Amino acid sequence: MTLTIAICFVALLLAGVPIAALLGITTMAALIIHTSTPLHIIAQQFFNALDKFVLLAIPFFILAGAIMTRGGIARRLINFVNALVGWFPGGLSIAGVVVCIFFAAISGSSPATVVAIGSIMVPALLEAGYGRRFSFGIITVSGSLGIVIPPSIPMILYCLVMNTSVAELFLAGILPGLIIGFSLMVYAYLQARRKGWKTRKKPSLKELFVSAKEGIWALLLPVIVLGGIYSGVFTPTEAAAVSVVYALFVEMFIYREFGLGELGGVCEQAAILSACLLFILSCAMTFVWLLTAEQIPVQLADFIMEHIQSPWMFLLAINLLFLVMGCFMDDVSAMLVLAPLFVETLNRFGIDLVHFGIVMVLNIQFGMLTPPFGLNLFVAMGITRASLMDIAQGVFPLLIILLACLFLVTYVPSISMFLPNLLLK
Repeated sequence: MTLTIAICFVALLLAGVPIAALLGITTMAALIIHTSTPLHIIAQQFFNALDKFVLLAIPFFILAGAIMTRGGIARRLINFVNALVGWFPGGLSIAGVVVCIFFAAISGSSPATVVAIGSIMVPALLEAGYGRRFSFGIITVSGSLGIVIPPSIPMILYCLVMNTSVAELFLAGILPGLIIGFSLMVYAYLQARRKGWKTRKKPSLKELFVSAKEGIWALLLPVIVLGGIYSGVFTPTEAAAVSVVYALFVEMFIYREFGLGELGGVCEQAAILSACLLFILSCAMTFVWLLTAEQIPVQLADFIMEHIQSPWMFLLAINLLFLVMGCFMDDVSAMLVLAPLFVETLNRFGIDLVHFGIVMVLNIQFGMLTPPFGLNLFVAMGITRASLMDIAQGVFPLLIILLACLFLVTYVPSISMFLPNLLLK
């Protein structure tokens, strides 16, 4: 059966079959050819995969991000942060990074962050005289922090397939996300000093107060969501629902830039994206069920332990594997398929599943910025009307920073595990 699974998977992958169909067809083919198992077991596995309370967080976070993208939260965040740091060398680009960090903490989505912040910040950067490719690159890469800084939709998906704690993984993503954000700010500062880009004048206390007053409602959302989770007031799923209600309240009654007429379109957009993600998840979980039943993770662990003696080399191999797989399928799908295969190996090497989850998320972040499945690149093309080459050339220097941060977090697990160990263990 293992050979049948491998042949079907590779053949369909090379043929360009969508990942959900690929996983479903491979599972069906293996069951039909090698077993007498009735095919209704696939429908049962679909139901089991989706019968999880935490999955409700995904459509809620997507809906909250869509509401905030349409409304005025992003613009007010930008005004406040620009008043705060915009007078530094490269201040406007630094403000862009900081705003992406804040928006990441309230949206859970990388593309939503690029759309909401990039549509405002990129024109502002170009108007202020910043380099064209630099402007594209810094916002596109900063927007990818939407999946690293909690709440994060890929983190929820990882926790489902690996049966680990969402709250722990959310905490584990904070320090790596801040390290990446700080590295991008340093890069922006050095580029501005080197090229002599102009800065705005230092704001008065009155200007700071006015921008803070307008932005306070947006700034409170990550405090409410993450604070509520870690204080035990509500679960991650309930936090997602709270974020939707809060975003609607702020946009409709405080900022008054979002009407009931727009709600239908936003809900439709969120429903389509949620359905796509959940369908891929259910197909992936059914495929993983088949692999587990065939003891393939155990066989893989035996093979790896025979040829790789060090956990360091294993983690290096995993990072290289994801870089290669990113050429054939999007990295979220790769994580859903591959991560469960390595559970047995991770246990034998003593690698924490939460730490491994952060490594997976950072690989997904990298994959979102590289062709041919770099979703953020195509989102940035849509909002800037620039070519893929222009976007990619702006992103490329920053990929070196992301790669360095990936290996730093991979080989210094205390970075990701510090907050979970401090607050939850």
